[in-house]
Amino acid sequence: MRSLRLTILGSGTSHGVPMIGCDCPTCLSDDPRDQRTRPSALFTIDDQNVLIDTGPELRLQAIRAGLHTLAAVLYTHHHADHVTGLDDLRVFNQWQREPLQVYASQATLTRLEAMFAYAFEDDPDYPSAKPNLVTHLIDGPFEVAGETVTPVPLLHGKLPVLGFRIGDVAYCTDCSEIPEASFDLLRDLDVLILDGLRHTPHPTHFTVAQAVEAAGRIRARRTCLTHIAHQLKHAETCDALPAGITLAYDGLVIET
Repeated sequence: MRSLRLTILGSGTSHGVPMIGCDCPTCLSDDPRDQRTRPSALFTIDDQNVLIDTGPELRLQAIRAGLHTLAAVLYTHHHADHVTGLDDLRVFNQWQREPLQVYASQATLTRLEAMFAYAFEDDPDYPSAKPNLVTHLIDGPFEVAGETVTPVPLLHGKLPVLGFRIGDVAYCTDCSEIPEASFDLLRDLDVLILDGLRHTPHPTHFTVAQAVEAAGRIRARRTCLTHIAHQLKHAETCDALPAGITLAYDGLVIET
């Protein structure tokens, strides 16, 4: 295994934090860890970058992370908070002068092609720059940047979505259930990034307590909760979590 680094580009839920129109203690917090853009992550394998999801703040996230090149983009699912920054991928085409490799399930590819038809249509008269993408269907483990990526099936309410494992690191956002077979794919992890929305129940996301229970079964050496709503303040929530479990935050870098 070559060097592997995981950067949490965005740790927030679909509203982001601060949330529009809200003056709760978290939205007014001066702790930078309470300022959360929409969920995304970056695996860096040696010097090759693999992006997970293209949320609406991708431009800002990429600038903050000093991101210049991408080897590939992996999509967990098609919800707006995970895909609506897709147009920003055209900048990477500009710098790299080649198409970008995009990996997703068939359902996600179908929705992306509908939402961003201009990016997938072969139209020589299109009047402006657009993303140049080569799509790949995820139907099992695949190789990116010289490493095996293992897709981890999850349930986001009733919607099948994907987590991803590279080496001993797994990223599992947007889930309310981990199917039994997927627990086998999450054995012997150094790092687990796991959905942990808030304390109160939600139909499509783990609560903090549910995430802690799942993490206790997976037994990664380190677990960070992501897709965090404004009901959770970073410092006080982390103080109440079991050893080895914390909240993620935007800009968190984990070296393995």
